[in-house]
Amino acid sequence: MVQVCLNGARGSADGAVVPLSPQAVADSAAGAVAAGATDVHVHPKTPCGRDTLSPRVLAVTLGAIRARVPASVPVGVTTGAWAEPDPAARVARIRSWTVLPDHASVNWHEPGAEEVAAALIERGVGVEAGVWSGTDGTARFLRSPLAPKVLRVLAEVTDPDPATAADTARALLAGLGTARGRPVLLHGEESGTWPVLRLAGRLGLSTRIGLEDTLFLPDGHRAASNAELVAAGARAWALARGTAGPRGG
Repeated sequence: MVQVCLNGARGSADGAVVPLSPQAVADSAAGAVAAGATDVHVHPKTPCGRDTLSPRVLAVTLGAIRARVPASVPVGVTTGAWAEPDPAARVARIRSWTVLPDHASVNWHEPGAEEVAAALIERGVGVEAGVWSGTDGTARFLRSPLAPKVLRVLAEVTDPDPATAADTARALLAGLGTARGRPVLLHGEESGTWPVLRLAGRLGLSTRIGLEDTLFLPDGHRAASNAELVAAGARAWALARGTAGPRGG
């Protein structure tokens, strides 16, 4: 699986290429799916460009994307604490959603992660357990009673150094072990994005790519769109997978 991460917490300062409005994210999602993405992750935005868990904004954003991509393509959102810092308010927002995403990411190191994940599961929304390197998210996830119930583990390598990001990823995966039996999606960020994506290919793991994680292509040129990143990411993943040994290299 190659998931496209359309925008993340980026804003207008990151350039016009980053989609912010419902129509822009829908157009970008359609292009990314045409380029090979099989899953969509988006951060719904207020008109001023701030991440939000507002039921109204969520409904409009999901509706716009689903009108442009095949019904077989799941669409997920963030529940990051920066969008709603108070855990109780975050849970209340989720319970007020009138249109549901197919899945939502929950950062397991954040306060209230268990309650947020439980609220999503209660509503039938798949949970991507975000486990970040450099945090206690791995330990908290592995001892969570909800771990076997999540859709997958989103192993997020926060090391932006291209020289060390792959090693950081290996350490994160080693700490996860069997990940309580759940599938793992491995990805990096900024300059660590491409080394980690290639490692995911060698290991046969799902990955993601998009303007949330990086603004740049493997050759260092600035990406013109999420579709361009997805096309490059799918090629890089497949090439890495092709050079792996019979057990994933």
